[in-house]
Amino acid sequence: MTLTLDFVRSKSVTRLSGLLPVVRAAAERLIDRAFARGIPILITQGLRTIAEQDALYAQGRTAPGKIVTNARGGYSNHNFGVAIDFVRLEPDGRNISWDVNKDWMTVVEIAKEMGFSWGGDWTSFKDYPHFEMTFGLTTAQYRAGRRSTQAQIDQAMYIITKGDEVPMTAEEKAVFDTLQKRVESLEKQLLQKEPTSWAKSTVDKLTKLPSKNGNGVVLSDPTGDHSYFRTIVVLDRTGSFDQK
Repeated sequence: MTLTLDFVRSKSVTRLSGLLPVVRAAAERLIDRAFARGIPILITQGLRTIAEQDALYAQGRTAPGKIVTNARGGYSNHNFGVAIDFVRLEPDGRNISWDVNKDWMTVVEIAKEMGFSWGGDWTSFKDYPHFEMTFGLTTAQYRAGRRSTQAQIDQAMYIITKGDEVPMTAEEKAVFDTLQKRVESLEKQLLQKEPTSWAKSTVDKLTKLPSKNGNGVVLSDPTGDHSYFRTIVVLDRTGSFDQK
């Protein structure tokens, strides 16, 4: 199965609902930029309610399963729409991979460039799928009603959008390289220093054809562009340079 960007985007769209708009914008671009690097990803978690957080905290403690968080309800940045979790999407579009490999770290690099903090950098409890954009606020401040300022949001959007020029894919680069070679070939024709083989006889004729001052009509080492040589050849073939 060949994954398309639209398909990869669609896999995450429901989990982006409820995020702070600026964080959602960053998450959407993370999907796009990772895909452009050949790494399809899936956003597995965005906004998480307090009840959902409490249920997750109970896992491995009072409920079956493995401990996956140290945060109770209201103590996770997911509860305030400023955090996301991701995973790599396999080429079949169905399976996922949690391997923290080179591709995973490339996604981390892209996210950090847009202003996300990474849970893998934490010291007490490393959360490798986790990214957050807290604007310097703690969960205690969020619980108390504090929110990011418009100036902070504007600055974040500037950082997020300045990388919107996505690098070319391998296919796009191949097309670009072909066009570039074509342009170089045309420039070479236009800026050629010596006459081409089809113009040489005309140039030789003109160098021997005297002008009013007794010199040849053209220099013995003429230079000119493609249009110049083409023009004098056409004139020659119409008899313009034949001596009367």
